[in-house]
Amino acid sequence: MQSTALVSAFAEIAREKDVDRDTLQLILEDVFRSMIRKRYGADDNFEIIFNPDNGDIQIIHIQEVVEDMDVEDPVTQIELSDALKIEDDYEVEDEVASTIQIEDFGRRTIQMALQTFRQRIRDIEKDNIYKEYSELVGEIVVGEVYQMRRREVLVLHNRTELLLPREGQIYKDRYRKGDMLRAVVHEVERETGNAPQVKISRTAPVFIERLFELEVPEIYDGIVEIKKVEREPGDRAKVAVVSYDDRVDPVGACVGVKGSRIHAVVRELSNENIDVIPWTEDKVEFVKRSLAPAKPVAVEFNDELDPPRARVTVPSEEVSLAIGRGGQNIRLASRITGYEIDVYRDIAEDEEDVEIEEFRDVLPPDVIEQLKNIGCDTAKAVLELSASELARRSGLTEEQTEKILLLMNAEFADEKAEAVTKEVEPPAEETLSTAAEADLVEAGASEDADAERAE
Repeated sequence: MQSTALVSAFAEIAREKDVDRDTLQLILEDVFRSMIRKRYGADDNFEIIFNPDNGDIQIIHIQEVVEDMDVEDPVTQIELSDALKIEDDYEVEDEVASTIQIEDFGRRTIQMALQTFRQRIRDIEKDNIYKEYSELVGEIVVGEVYQMRRREVLVLHNRTELLLPREGQIYKDRYRKGDMLRAVVHEVERETGNAPQVKISRTAPVFIERLFELEVPEIYDGIVEIKKVEREPGDRAKVAVVSYDDRVDPVGACVGVKGSRIHAVVRELSNENIDVIPWTEDKVEFVKRSLAPAKPVAVEFNDELDPPRARVTVPSEEVSLAIGRGGQNIRLASRITGYEIDVYRDIAEDEEDVEIEEFRDVLPPDVIEQLKNIGCDTAKAVLELSASELARRSGLTEEQTEKILLLMNAEFADEKAEAVTKEVEPPAEETLSTAAEADLVEAGASEDADAERAE
C-alpha cells in the first residue's frame, strides 16, 4: 500500500469523526512511530514528514557513517561502504538520510496501524463527547427518539446517543420512534475505557427553569430570577420568583397575557400544574404564600427541631386546600420553604370536633404525641390526611395510620347515629316519665271512684 493511499484512508476516517487537521497530523505521527518502534525497537533516529496538501507522508531514517565492521547498532549506524552506494562523497561521521517505504513494514503491520488509528480516533471522539456534554449539564437539548427500552429511552442528538432513564421520565409521557424530545442534560458519566454515558432528564427542577428562560424574556435578561423550584413531575410544581425591577411583576411576567407563557411550559411538562410564588425574605409571609390557594391565619416556627418545623393555622374549610390532593401541596410547600409544615385547623367555637387527647383510652400516649407534633390535634385534622401521607409525616406505619383513620371515622359515625336517634325517638327518661304520669293519673282516678262508692 502506498503512503498516499494509506494517508487518504486515515484522513477519510478522521473526516467522518470530525477530527481537525492538526489533531490528525499528531495521531498519524504517533501511529507511524509506533510502527517504527515495532520494527526497529526505537524511533529516535527517524523523522516523519507529513504533507497535508497532497496527503503524502515520508519516513526518513538517519544513520551515522562508521568504518566497515565497526557497526554496533544497525539502527543508528551504517558502514561506509553501504553509505558510498547511496552517494559517493560520504565520509566517516557523516549522517545518511534514507527514505523508508510504507510497503517495507509489511501488510500485517500496516493493518495493525490502521486499527491503532481507529482506536485513537474513537478515544478522541469519546473525549470530545465528554467535554462537550459536561459543559451542557443543566442546559436543554433537543433530540430524536430512536429506541424505546423497558426502563429507558435512547435519544439521538448530533449523532450522539443520549440516555433518558426511567427516573428522568414524566410518568404521563408516551414516546414513539421519530418523535422530537426536549430534555435537560442531567449528568455525564465516564468509566475508564468506556464511552461516556450522557443522561438527560425531564423531571429535574432545572428543566422548568430552562423552559421559563425560553418563554420569559425577563428571566433570560436577568430582570426576574427563579429562586427555587420544587416538583412532583407530571402533577404539580412550585416556582419561587423575584423581580429586581419594581416596575416588573415577577408572577405576571411568568404567567404572561392570558397565561400564554406559562401554558407553553405546562404543555411541555404533560399538563403539570405550576404555582408561581413571589419570593420574599419574610419567612412567615413566604410560608403563607407557599400554601396557596389556602390562606393561613397564623404561622409559628420551631427552628430547634431537625428538620425545622412550622405550625400553620388555616381556616377549617381550607385545610384540604392547604394539604392538597394526596398531600402534594403541603409536601411541595415544605420543600420550597425548608420547613416541615404542620397544618392546624382554626376551629370555630360552634364547630363539632373531638380533641385527640380524648382518644387516650384507645391510642398509646406516644402515638398521640406524634399526631400532635404534625398538627393533628383533633380528629378532623387527622381525617384530612390520607393513610400514606399520615404515615410519612408522623413516622408511624401505614397499617397503624389506617387503623387510626378507621377509629376517627367511627367516632364521627357514632356521634351522627346518636344525633339521628335523638331526633327520631324520644329520650328514654321522657318515655318513662310519661308512662309514670299516666299510671299516676289512672291511680288517682281509681281512688276518686272508690271514694264516691263509699259515700
